[in-house]
Amino acid sequence: MVGRMAEEDPRQQMGREGEAVARAALRRGGYAILEERYRTPFGEIDVIAREGDTLVFIEVKARRDDRFGGGAAAVTSRKQRTIIRVARDYLSRTRLHHLACRFDVVVVEWPVDAEPRAHVIRSAFDAAS
Repeated sequence: MVGRMAEEDPRQQMGREGEAVARAALRRGGYAILEERYRTPFGEIDVIAREGDTLVFIEVKARRDDRFGGGAAAVTSRKQRTIIRVARDYLSRTRLHHLACRFDVVVVEWPVDAEPRAHVIRSAFDAAS
């Protein structure tokens, strides 16, 4: 398909839109967004933010329904380990080891006939998990 952009998968599109909803909710909640879609060879963190003196690594899950356990259930122990590894990389690169850190999850629920709602789960997991 020369000259045409490949169409985005509907799940990827919902994910991007969900991340925008999540970032808006985080800003309203007092978070200062530092990075979006921070990528390393180890994986990606959707949002890195500060809340006061705490550095917060945030995974965003957008769902239309909870058929498969909802967004929070999708942050498996394997996904948590990936996020922790990427967070360590970020801390190493930015030399922000002195800051307290936390791992939050934002679940964006997207009902068919309603506006999306973002739910922030503070301290959803920790690096000792």
